[in-house]
Amino acid sequence: MANGANALLAGRRRRVPAGGPGRPWRTRGHWLLAAVAGVFTLAQLLLVRPGMGLGWDETVYVSQVAAQAPPAFFSAPRARGVTLLVAPVTSWSTSTELLRIYLALASGVGLYLALRVWRGLFPARVVAVAGALFASLWVTLFYGPQAMPNYWVALGGLACVGCFLRARTGRPDRAALWGVAAGASLMAWMRPSDAVWLSSPLLVPAAVRHRRIALALLAGLATGIGPWVIEAYAAYGGLGRRLSDASRIQGGLGWHLAVDDQLRALVGRTLCRPCTGALPDPAVMAWWFVLPALAGAGLVVAVRARRTAPTLLPLACATTAAVPYLFLIGYAAPRFLLPAYALLAIPVADALLHLVTRPDGRPRPIVASLAALALAGHLAVQYAVLDRTVDRTTRNHRDWARAAAQLHRLGVRPPCLLTGHEAVPVAFYTGCSSASTRGHNADTTEAAILRSARRMPVAALTRPGDPPPAYARAWESHHVGRLDLHIAPTARGHRAA
Repeated sequence: MANGANALLAGRRRRVPAGGPGRPWRTRGHWLLAAVAGVFTLAQLLLVRPGMGLGWDETVYVSQVAAQAPPAFFSAPRARGVTLLVAPVTSWSTSTELLRIYLALASGVGLYLALRVWRGLFPARVVAVAGALFASLWVTLFYGPQAMPNYWVALGGLACVGCFLRARTGRPDRAALWGVAAGASLMAWMRPSDAVWLSSPLLVPAAVRHRRIALALLAGLATGIGPWVIEAYAAYGGLGRRLSDASRIQGGLGWHLAVDDQLRALVGRTLCRPCTGALPDPAVMAWWFVLPALAGAGLVVAVRARRTAPTLLPLACATTAAVPYLFLIGYAAPRFLLPAYALLAIPVADALLHLVTRPDGRPRPIVASLAALALAGHLAVQYAVLDRTVDRTTRNHRDWARAAAQLHRLGVRPPCLLTGHEAVPVAFYTGCSSASTRGHNADTTEAAILRSARRMPVAALTRPGDPPPAYARAWESHHVGRLDLHIAPTARGHRAA
């Protein structure tokens, strides 16, 4: 397979080491990829820190299989992939630190495997630089050890596209077909809609010229989308209703120019909704504009070298993966574009190395020096944004932990129920169920909350100074951090006990 893939590089005058089975492991270039993945894992553990606590969406995914708290409401757009990913740890341990370490290790291994697929399609140093560029983004480092789906969609897409390119060479390659199916399945289990958008450029050429690849791709997508569709009929009133609810929760899918929202989010706003305020400093945004320019340069390099497909296909998939988050929703989160960044990294790395080296492989001193300075500045900006984002997020999570501790002191202990502002994450930290009478997570009524208050501790949470719900106006109120806690009378007996 390596020889068939290397044929794609025939127009290039640089020698690519073959990866034959008789050669030592180091000579095949895999050590470069392993080094990138290892540094990525270590950077997560050092810079993001395992003690950061769990975020809002993480508590929803983790609570589905955790003994720490009852399952939170699982809204229509969500899929079960993250829950399956964390189950090996959360099903028996309540340690957030252990979960973070597990996810950091898993994300490093996943990055290595996804990059390894591209060995032979591009020289090892191109693939290694691509992995380093993607792994050094603050958003990649921040979400690698988190129980969130977007990073895993990125890895699934990277592996799927790479295996697709391997499988289409015409040589029998069952491993590549299995890789196509596995990558598509990983994407679909994590976020079915993202899987469809990202894989759409693969479906037409596969259906027209490569029927076996098309079957592998569709089978992989079906393994993740199928359970999501079945769940739609079992728990959401049908597929049409679930899609409608998912669109409503995401603000109504349609024409929304969210490019400026994504720019505002680059400063470390993990969820920009509503996305208002001034744009970040140009130094924070610069890489975002350089990225597509270098990707375009990578395509020019590929066309001149007569190996257009290995560059054009990831560019096409990156574009379709980004379209819904740039033009179809009215808010932004940096993690949404992780699949696009992962796929763009390959042609960007190819363009960079082409710019800084001569055809004979020797460096261009001036260009290489300028590129090194630019990359150093880029890394400094990424680290600064990451550091601020981690500090802010850790403070927010600690506020939830303090609220949970105060609720325990006030007699709100499992089995219990929380409702109101930030009830979902605080309930997880407290060990309670959560419920809501309005908004995206509406799943109960005021009458049902009052019935619960007669048999278990119940608390309504509000922003400081906001009035409690009408049914809780006579409840005892306490202030802690960014929350006011309104405690039902039932909890007093639990506190006394």
